[in-house]
Amino acid sequence: MRDQPADRSRLYPRVTSFRFRRGTLTPNQQRTWETLWPRLGRDLATGVDQTPEPPMDMAAAFGRDAPRVLEVGSGTGISTAAMAQTEPDIDVVAVEVYQPGLAQLLGLIDRGGLTNIRMIRGDALVVLRELIAPRSLTGIRVFFPDPWPKSRHHKRRFIQRGTVELMADRLVDGGIVHIATDHADYAEWIAEILATQNPAAPHVVPATRPTPISLSRPTTKFEGRAEREGRDVNEFVYVKPPQDPPARPEENR
Repeated sequence: MRDQPADRSRLYPRVTSFRFRRGTLTPNQQRTWETLWPRLGRDLATGVDQTPEPPMDMAAAFGRDAPRVLEVGSGTGISTAAMAQTEPDIDVVAVEVYQPGLAQLLGLIDRGGLTNIRMIRGDALVVLRELIAPRSLTGIRVFFPDPWPKSRHHKRRFIQRGTVELMADRLVDGGIVHIATDHADYAEWIAEILATQNPAAPHVVPATRPTPISLSRPTTKFEGRAEREGRDVNEFVYVKPPQDPPARPEENR
């Protein structure tokens, strides 16, 4: 019998956040996909022979060295494109599993002439673990993640203690984690995780100073619906505190 890989996240929904969402592209989306995806997108490999993904060469992908933001779950891309347009000096890597959403974002990129967005189709945790280098991101955005509302599914939620540690590891000192959710129970879950970090060495702390990336984002139709239904949007803006430099050995006298 063939040995099974240790990481089976690409084969079926694992006990975190990943669900491979299927959808049908319109003819226009299909044409845009065939034209732009090979240049702007990357699919995570799947299958029993899967090996760890090679790290993403950000400078080569964008053709420059600039502050970088990872967006977890870009959805239909409306916020992604709008924020990238207002911050042309920041490069954005959008991660999503829903192909029609990525196709819609490709259309927004094409029509808006945007050059600072690249996309990955797959599990954001795999991206964080395997593609993103430590201390390489200026910001991570997690807007309206799937709340997995049933208690038996809470282990599938993206925001977990280990995820916070992983995100902090990928941020530069002073880098920002910006999370937004309209699900009250998930907001309590996130607040509890952030509040119970080791107080002597927290991975991230509440931001109290101006941030290196914009915190403004457009209101999507999903957020508008939440507001009409009386659901508050809770936002969490946390910063990675400076790390103490390693102690220098005393000079020999």
